[in-house]
Amino acid sequence: MTELRFNNRVAVITGAGRGLGRAYALLLASRGAKVVINDPGVSMEGDSTEEGPADAVVSEIKAAGGEAVANTDSVATPEGGQAIVQSALDTFGRIDILIHNAGIVRRSPIEEMSVEDFESVLDVHLRGGFHVLKPAFSAMKKAGYGRIVMTGSINGLYGNAGVMNYSVAKGGLIAMSNVAALEGADYGIKSNVILPAAVTRMSAGVDTSAFPPMDPDLVAPTVGWLAHESCSVSGEMLSSAAGRIARAFPAESPGVYQPSWTIEQVGERIEAIRNADQPLVFAPVPSGHMDHLRYCFAMASKK
Repeated sequence: MTELRFNNRVAVITGAGRGLGRAYALLLASRGAKVVINDPGVSMEGDSTEEGPADAVVSEIKAAGGEAVANTDSVATPEGGQAIVQSALDTFGRIDILIHNAGIVRRSPIEEMSVEDFESVLDVHLRGGFHVLKPAFSAMKKAGYGRIVMTGSINGLYGNAGVMNYSVAKGGLIAMSNVAALEGADYGIKSNVILPAAVTRMSAGVDTSAFPPMDPDLVAPTVGWLAHESCSVSGEMLSSAAGRIARAFPAESPGVYQPSWTIEQVGERIEAIRNADQPLVFAPVPSGHMDHLRYCFAMASKK
């Protein structure tokens, strides 16, 4: 099997100082990529620390013969996002790959969640994704090539109690990636989502004693493939957990058509409406939005 390499490719990885981001950076660098290691060195709650994880990863990469540069700007502001991408352009002259992995966690139930805790998590995950995506997308569009990997979560698909802020942010990143995939299709840009599960700092407070091996290194190859020029998909989600890789996607039941409805009729027919024995999948790329509408219109016209 031919080794997939990243020679002459430049990757920007946010939150690359530890955990999953570090694993992605080390793997891509080992395959020839030049990497911008972005990490401001904050706690898992987003508070400032005196740590310098970005520099530490850069040292690891250079010691192994690779090329990397550290960046400590925050994705949480437009200026920070621009500076992160500019670091790649200034240092290496281009950006081919964007992996948005930066994230924080602030846990609390809905009734106890402060506005600050809600907004701060969205600032890093969701708005942070936009802050790096916008300048990276522009550079990729001009170059006629790009690979974007946004970090979603099964929390963004199914929700999770106690982390509404995190779940909302991850759900938004899925939509963000789909739009980038649609708008990038004519310019050689592919955008996908990784739904990772690994034991990292984010697992603090969770009993992982019964978990199977779930090191970040198990997730990194999936991200590596999504970031590679040979990646054949766009607008998709791949989950990676405990050695299992799978495609995740939204689906719909075939549904029930009537020319008009009452509240009572919805209740009477709810089981038929919900029946998902023959699910429909409308892939975001190239035209999931319109495919959905066309299906609905076709049911109406047949009646």
